[in-house]
Amino acid sequence: MLLLFFFTLAASAQNLRCYVVDSQTGDSIPYANANYKSLRLGASADASGLLVIARKAGQQLTVTAVGYKAKRVRITTSTPETIKVALAADSRQLEGVVVQAKRRHKYSRKDNPAVELMRRVIAAKKTTDLSNHDYYQYDKYQKVTMAINNLTPDELEGSLFAKSPWLLDQVEVCAYNNKLILPFSVDETLTQHVYRKSPRDEKDIIKGQSTKGISKLIQTGSALNTVVKDIFKDIDLYDDQINLLQSRFPSPIGSTAISFYHFYIDDTLYIGKDKCIRLQFMPANQQDFGFRGELYVLADSSLHVRKCDMQLPANTGVNFVDAMKFGQEYEQQPNGEWVLTTDNMVAELKLTDLFQRVIVIRTTGMRNYAFAPIPDALFKGKAKLKYDAGAKMRDDSFWSEHRTAQLTKSESGMDDFVSKMAKTRRFRWVMFGAKALIENFIETGNGKHPSKIDIGPVNTFLSKNFVDGIRLRAAARTTAHFSPHWFFDGYYAYGTKTKNSYYGAKATYSFNKPQYQPIEFPIRTISIEAYKDVESPSDKYLIHNKDNIFMAFRPVKVEKMYFYNRQRLTFDWETDYGLATHFAFEMEKTEPTAKLLYEHLNGDVVTKIRQTSLSLGFDYRPGQSYINSKQQRMEVNLDAPEFKLRHTMGIQSLFGSQLNSNLTELSAYKRIWLGSWGRFDIRLSAGAQWNKVPFPLLIMPPVNTSYFEHQGTFNLMENMEFLNDRYAQFNLAWNLEGKVFNRIPLLKHLKWREYIAFKGMWGHLTDKNNPYLPQNAADPDLYRFPEGTHVMNHEPYLELVVGIHNIFKCLEVDYVRRLTYTAYPGISVDGIRFGFNLVF
Repeated sequence: MLLLFFFTLAASAQNLRCYVVDSQTGDSIPYANANYKSLRLGASADASGLLVIARKAGQQLTVTAVGYKAKRVRITTSTPETIKVALAADSRQLEGVVVQAKRRHKYSRKDNPAVELMRRVIAAKKTTDLSNHDYYQYDKYQKVTMAINNLTPDELEGSLFAKSPWLLDQVEVCAYNNKLILPFSVDETLTQHVYRKSPRDEKDIIKGQSTKGISKLIQTGSALNTVVKDIFKDIDLYDDQINLLQSRFPSPIGSTAISFYHFYIDDTLYIGKDKCIRLQFMPANQQDFGFRGELYVLADSSLHVRKCDMQLPANTGVNFVDAMKFGQEYEQQPNGEWVLTTDNMVAELKLTDLFQRVIVIRTTGMRNYAFAPIPDALFKGKAKLKYDAGAKMRDDSFWSEHRTAQLTKSESGMDDFVSKMAKTRRFRWVMFGAKALIENFIETGNGKHPSKIDIGPVNTFLSKNFVDGIRLRAAARTTAHFSPHWFFDGYYAYGTKTKNSYYGAKATYSFNKPQYQPIEFPIRTISIEAYKDVESPSDKYLIHNKDNIFMAFRPVKVEKMYFYNRQRLTFDWETDYGLATHFAFEMEKTEPTAKLLYEHLNGDVVTKIRQTSLSLGFDYRPGQSYINSKQQRMEVNLDAPEFKLRHTMGIQSLFGSQLNSNLTELSAYKRIWLGSWGRFDIRLSAGAQWNKVPFPLLIMPPVNTSYFEHQGTFNLMENMEFLNDRYAQFNLAWNLEGKVFNRIPLLKHLKWREYIAFKGMWGHLTDKNNPYLPQNAADPDLYRFPEGTHVMNHEPYLELVVGIHNIFKCLEVDYVRRLTYTAYPGISVDGIRFGFNLVF
């Protein structure tokens, strides 16, 4: 390793360090390019304008950047190791494909040959689309590597590496930035993509998948690879919008490219044997989410892209990305079609000061394109993603045959690296604490004996509510290492104020064999559960456990509560293509407590309600992917639409049930991308309680009793403020991704992002369920409404939310304003809510 350091330092002495700056302002120019044309040797600058290239005495170094004149520097033996290269601004327009720079003070799209060429390129996309064929297929190999980036010799000689010398074996030089890196995770996937025009269908068949690295030390570590693959997705220039970093970026050859980007014809040259026109492009507004780079367009009638090199500009509004580069190449097939064969990406991330150097390298190669008919068997089923049997158990010979990019030495030795790391005592304690914090559970096993029982959730051990005061809780559950099909979950809680004991127990049989928990997609389970506990009617709208310690702090007092004794039998079945079926049989007894009271209209007190119900629901979310924590399952992205339908029927006299009821609810969700104007989320729902029922069985609007803004809930509505038996609800949320703030001087440097939400509900209470009507004064089936509960009139309840997001890259602050029903005593007309969200 010391020899490696020596050669690394020796090599650096033979390199030139060039700082590329603007000649007028002195500001650095990020991602400039430098090359020795005669040697075909080049390099690119980083986000700070620094580029490192080999010293070639006697050669001429040409430095270029979009929007600047090229500058040529003669390199000699006396040239200093570090030089500054100042480039002069140059807005250019070129006649045809002949390089004739004309000085212009302002970019113009009118009569601009670069723009006219791009219009023709965009128009030609339809003729080169592979979906014009009746069939096509190809194999895609992808490798995703994550590593600690830019290690210095001083760090390698520090205490961490001195105490863990095996870490040095994992350090290597990155081929993409020539920096020392320490790979800690590598994921390989081989996919067969098949397409059929009629009947139209498209599928990805996973032929092989392998995950190695530090994520295997965490039981839910596969979530890391899933999230990384979703954030750093494959990009397709021929799409109008490029899905990347869970955002949308206009493609340089998309339908909006002409208005979003500035284009400049730069040169004509050959890529291999193919004559190409090189264009440079950059966003018209540098703060918008877009790319800058170079397009190489074939100088023939096809006008297909031959190659593209691009990156995110350094001053774009994207968080945590220090540098991000892409390289794509297209090749011609024997039938004349041009197809994508290479799609590589390198992202240097700066997450926090503590974890500021992470690099993600995605290497993708496509080959074996074919356009012959494809057997119908490959299109069987509705799932868009399928796994071959044994896809996760492929041997080394399989990967050696199908890799388009070989593993590096450190990637190949990843298993040995993880094994040594797991044996380190200090690392075991670090992992123990990290698992408890990240996964919210404490494992009882070790490396040799995987955990069969996990203790937690940790954040529910201590909590508080109005009835119990301080509440203590102990909980645990089994894992797939205990049984591959049977899972058990339970807790015991104690209220220090009431001196009451509570419990919950659940037994689940999974028809699948989950890797760790039965909540893994696709869920196919049957479970039986029993609970004795206390809760508020609004607790069912919480997105986390009601005993979460953070729920001890609320902007409102939740004082209407009830004790419940509940038994439930549940059957859940999810298909591979996104349709979920839910069936439940439930028996429940509730007893009001605190400031909640059940009483007939004549004043007689009701001590308890017993209800037996059946429910059937369907949830359809095509294309959604999930990650699993130990506590819950979460959607990876919110682009997939969602449709829900559920009916619950209460059956009187069945197992002592006192009431008949029929509740139907349906909802829909859709995200719409608005290009550089961000995204727009739409949530709609409606429901009806068809029977005459006492108020506990009426419909309470979704009330948010926390300090955090949640879409689909109301922030300033009191607990049980309104009760309905008919409702229609909407939630419209617009995240502008900094579109306005990025155009305000000074403010644009903060990278704040605008958020606007408008939400409301039309509610109605039919006469048969209204206890305030004179004709119902003697009705024995109705109860008096709780104090502070109202009946909605024809006016909808409305809330407006205006927020600033991405404060310090993680904090959201929202101002909430209640627009209607503002005259009721004790309500809040406005308020401040918060959010914590790490997004790119």
